[in-house]
Amino acid sequence: MGLLDSVLGAVMGGQQPQDGANAMGGGLGGLLSMVTSNPQLLQAITGMLSNEGAQGGLGGLVAKFQQAGLGDVIGSWVGSGQNQAISGDQLTEVLGSDAMSGLAAKLGLSQGEAAGQLSSILPGIIDRFTPQGQAPAAGLGDSGELMGMLDGLLQKS
Repeated sequence: MGLLDSVLGAVMGGQQPQDGANAMGGGLGGLLSMVTSNPQLLQAITGMLSNEGAQGGLGGLVAKFQQAGLGDVIGSWVGSGQNQAISGDQLTEVLGSDAMSGLAAKLGLSQGEAAGQLSSILPGIIDRFTPQGQAPAAGLGDSGELMGMLDGLLQKS
């Protein structure tokens, strides 16, 4: 589990779980548990953020958040400063029920569980993929490039 620890440590900025922290609270222990029980979650997020992904990459995701009136939420993840939280229900509203159902089926979870897990880890990943506080004009790249970015985060941690 060393590689997974490194990935999540890089994503969470080395945060340590607090007593009683759970996945919904964003504690590292909860995230570790969540991803180790379903490692496809990180792969699904990478697919979502890639330029060739169904959501249209990070730019498409930002546009969906803005259309749903939650542009300030994703803006906090991209920008510097504190990441705003998002609920699973809000994320389902942004992505659409069909997209969330499809993701849930791939992960082998209920739609609510998938939305909850995604809402716990997505802010930290987007934050780490945009360290300059801005979304790159050309997007984050394809899935391979995103995995390379994750590897780069691991090298820094």
